[in-house]
Amino acid sequence: MNRTPTLDDFMLAGIALASGLLAAFLLRILLRWLGKHADRTRWSGDDVMVDALRSVLPWSAVIGSAAVAGAVLPLTHTVQHQVNQTLQVLIILAVTVSAARVIAGLVRAVTNSRSGVAGSATIFVNITRILVLAIGFLVMLQTLGISIAPMLTALGVGGLAVALALQDTLANLFAGIHILASKTVQPGDYIKLSSGEEGYVEDINWRQTTVRALSNNLVVIPNGQLAKTNMTNFMRPEQELTILVQVGVGYDSDLEHVEEVTMEVIAEVMTDITGAIPEHEPAIRFHTFGDSRIGFTVILGVGEFSDQFRIKHEFIKRLHKRYRAEGIRIPAPTRTVALQQGSLPPGAVGIPQQRIPEDEPGEVPSTRLD
Repeated sequence: MNRTPTLDDFMLAGIALASGLLAAFLLRILLRWLGKHADRTRWSGDDVMVDALRSVLPWSAVIGSAAVAGAVLPLTHTVQHQVNQTLQVLIILAVTVSAARVIAGLVRAVTNSRSGVAGSATIFVNITRILVLAIGFLVMLQTLGISIAPMLTALGVGGLAVALALQDTLANLFAGIHILASKTVQPGDYIKLSSGEEGYVEDINWRQTTVRALSNNLVVIPNGQLAKTNMTNFMRPEQELTILVQVGVGYDSDLEHVEEVTMEVIAEVMTDITGAIPEHEPAIRFHTFGDSRIGFTVILGVGEFSDQFRIKHEFIKRLHKRYRAEGIRIPAPTRTVALQQGSLPPGAVGIPQQRIPEDEPGEVPSTRLD
């Protein structure tokens, strides 16, 4: 159109813009109401969708009203084409960002809610978000009239050079995907590597795995190194595990009484201490006639790896106190030194012969001279 805009044209354009703003305001109120109802549901996917729609729907209403206003005004063909193209780019941008948010949020919700699925959503969420944004960018270029075929060809050729330059980065990326897909390690698992690092897995992203040690320090391990090293996962196939506590009593002890007292202490610990498994059936197994004691193993059940330290602590304290009250002796290892007497050559020094029994960790050996 080449005619001059009139007051009616501007009024119609203003009405269109005002209608779009009013629609955007009403949509925000509606979506806020939907968001409150979505918070009450157990599924987190509806929260993600409502949150994404809060940005795309109001903007779509505003952009649509601007398109109507542009159509009402008597603009030239060139200006009308530029306005339409700009509005199309804006709506594609809004839809792309919202779609990336929705899809990434759904991927995170699914991976975090389903057992047996990779619990670390970071690497999958980032890959999904990049793919959606890349598709939206290509659609945007196509809308602007820019051919994407030469660009895709150039990317295919240049991708080989980039892959050669980023071998370590790509190796860590695919190693992280392999770790999550194989379900050998999940965030929250307690792992120990053959190199000595151990702790709870915090996250597995596109390049590295973050492990939080018991000292609350973060250990960063490249995914490629994690995939190649020997590793013990204390949470797989089950989170619950059994621990062994070594105990020894004197030869003069009544083993039936020792077993009875020990089982009573175990029952108290399993009931009172957080992290213990009361329904786990404990066991006591005598196994060794030592040099100074009869050794046996106490088998306890704990909820997870870190619970064992607290349970061992309380069990040893209570068992020691109960043994003292019951008169059950826990002997310290003894050492017998035999001195040989006899004729020795002039200047020679007598060499003592020693019989050294096994020392138990954490106890001070006593010495007796015969």
